[in-house]
Amino acid sequence: MRPDPDCLDSESTMTEHKPTRSELKRQAILQAARDAFQERGVHSTSMDELAALASVSKRTVYNHFASKEALIMALMTELWQQATLHEGRDYEPGVALHSQLCDLLESEIEVICSQEYIELNRVAFDHFLHQPQALREQVEKLSAHEPATRRWIRAAVADGRLAELDDEIASQQLHNLIKGSCFWPQLMQIAPLLGAQERHDLASRTAALFLSHYQA
Repeated sequence: MRPDPDCLDSESTMTEHKPTRSELKRQAILQAARDAFQERGVHSTSMDELAALASVSKRTVYNHFASKEALIMALMTELWQQATLHEGRDYEPGVALHSQLCDLLESEIEVICSQEYIELNRVAFDHFLHQPQALREQVEKLSAHEPATRRWIRAAVADGRLAELDDEIASQQLHNLIKGSCFWPQLMQIAPLLGAQERHDLASRTAALFLSHYQA
């Protein structure tokens, strides 16, 4: 006796999403690229090597990613989204602004200051250094993802707790303050990664500085 298709559909909606074979292969390719690019550099890694490392065919690699540039940007986008999107961290009207903003910034700093994020950015900068137009295009693609800080700022302005401002510029100011201490020095290898207390202190100072200027 065959199972009722309607029952199967009902049961499947109650179970968690399981990655398809295609999704698993894509993740295997991304992991292979992450490891190879950091170990050997982009220029020294061929698509054949990536296929072998991911245990897939070269054709499968190209089906998912048309070029090594596309692979780099897929990796960068994953990390950028981890650092800045923060689903569920919405503005809360009844909670102190400094506490909210500090928590939000600390979550971003944790990713931005991670070894993986720094190393992958170093790989990307090395690859795009002599391709300024390509670099601008890729940065624009990343910028299309609205960060959680910008949504938070907009909500706080609408609630009357922040002064009227350009939320895009204000969000950029926050990120510039953060990256001046926990990204650029580490990318250039002139300062070590920040510890947990240092990350917290940076988030707290940045939130206080921002609110001293913009709080209504």
